[in-house]
Amino acid sequence: MSAVRSPARSMVSKEGGGAGRGCGLEVLELDLGEAAGVAVRGELELATAPELSAALDEAIRATEGPFVIDLSNVGFLDSSGIACLMRARALLGRDDRVLGLICPPGSTRRALEITGVDELVALYGTRDELDA
Repeated sequence: MSAVRSPARSMVSKEGGGAGRGCGLEVLELDLGEAAGVAVRGELELATAPELSAALDEAIRATEGPFVIDLSNVGFLDSSGIACLMRARALLGRDDRVLGLICPPGSTRRALEITGVDELVALYGTRDELDA
């Protein structure tokens, strides 16, 4: 996959975070050259998972080929967020499409590794690694 950086278009922005934490979720459309994708910013949890699922569904339906989700700016990921990612993988799999996740080292990546997501989906530390 080759990464081409271009301006991102906001797909959804939602205040979430439960219990008044004031954290939100933003999903931005990315143009990564050969791969379609989105960048997710904020906290991915029970309160924001439905919005992410809707944005991913829309982006997956509107694109072809490999699909990348950039989680570099996700500060918190719970099981609801992981379920969204696995749902996206299943939707892509129906059309023999591949999902890749950009997730640098940190708590979000640890959650993906502990739950075995890294055995099902390719993980990249940066967008530059997509070129390799």
